[in-house]
Amino acid sequence: MRISLMTTCLVDVMAPDVARATVTLLERLGHEVVFDKRQTCCGQMHTNTGYYTEAAPVVRSFVDTYEPSLDSIDAIVMPSGSCAGCVRDQHQLVAQHEGDSELEERAAAVSAKTYELSELLVDVLKVTDVGAYFPHSVTYHPTCHSMRVLKVGARPVKLLRAVEGIEVRNLPESDTCCGFGGTFSVKNDATSDAMVTDKAANVVSTGAEFVVAGDASCLMNIGGKLRRNGAAPQSVHLAQILASTREEPFVPSQTILGRAS
Repeated sequence: MRISLMTTCLVDVMAPDVARATVTLLERLGHEVVFDKRQTCCGQMHTNTGYYTEAAPVVRSFVDTYEPSLDSIDAIVMPSGSCAGCVRDQHQLVAQHEGDSELEERAAAVSAKTYELSELLVDVLKVTDVGAYFPHSVTYHPTCHSMRVLKVGARPVKLLRAVEGIEVRNLPESDTCCGFGGTFSVKNDATSDAMVTDKAANVVSTGAEFVVAGDASCLMNIGGKLRRNGAAPQSVHLAQILASTREEPFVPSQTILGRAS
């Protein structure tokens, strides 16, 4: 398959190793990965905050970038449940809000080919064992948008359990938010801190070496709290685990705001 990578803003700036891992993984599975340099933001920050009119130009830019290439690619992959959720759930709502039926139709065509990484692997590529090797204990945090908007369900866990050498430990209260929520963590910082404090404590209680998720933003939040508390677990993106092999193992320095970074 020919797959277009949308890195997302946060991955591009804060966690580029996640994008590299995504490419490494997909190419190892025999697929061609392309990257459109015109890509910018998906508009999630605006839409989540309710600024639909302000989000409209961002959505148009996103659609203008990807719609012309839909005939030459098989899928668009995003290593982020929140950004993929924005494209699939909110872009058409923005177009409707602006009364732009043409944009709504074009956005629908783009969203139909857009997938979060675990969705792409399990649903489109029909694979759960990707040949990964990660001899460590992990606990999985299902991020809010991936769980509630995209409804990825058990797909990430299925992928993790197929990894050679891994030990997956259950996370208490796994379905509770980590408190990031983009602008929420800025506008409601005290509440956000209380939420991530609970999340970090639950991660520590598992005794796992790593906390893994499909969103670098949530991992940045959880990893930051763990680091400030001097806690042992490190944060790692799902793509990084799946890209790790015996021949090219995961390098701890690539953790997202973990102890090694």
